[in-house]
Amino acid sequence: MTKTSEIFVCQQCGYCCQGETTVSLDAADQKRMIRHLGMGRDEVAGKYWRQSGNTIQMRTVNGHCIFYDNGCTIHSGKPWRCSQWPLHPSMLDSQGNFEIIKESCPGITRKLSYGEFCRKFSALRKLEEEDDKG
Repeated sequence: MTKTSEIFVCQQCGYCCQGETTVSLDAADQKRMIRHLGMGRDEVAGKYWRQSGNTIQMRTVNGHCIFYDNGCTIHSGKPWRCSQWPLHPSMLDSQGNFEIIKESCPGITRKLSYGEFCRKFSALRKLEEEDDKG
């Protein structure tokens, strides 16, 4: 059975936490974050989130996610999109996408060829799909 750790182990380098925007938070992300921080919704929203219309995102500070400080300070309570990155389906569509992401993310297992990566990542995605079905 393939494990995520065979293709990726997060190094909390912060590269994916950079930018002037962050990922959007769905309802489950918001609940997870509130529970992880042990604060009320209004306090978390006031300190950590920005809202634009119906979209809620984490704030940024000095070009990084507000939760980045030499690593993710909310790692176990982070949004699902953050948990998914860098294992994005587009890596299976293009070796170019794979190479770009691999170069920018030190957590991608370096010894894997593109073909090996695709086989392992496809197997993981299939297991996730089966788990989602029940």
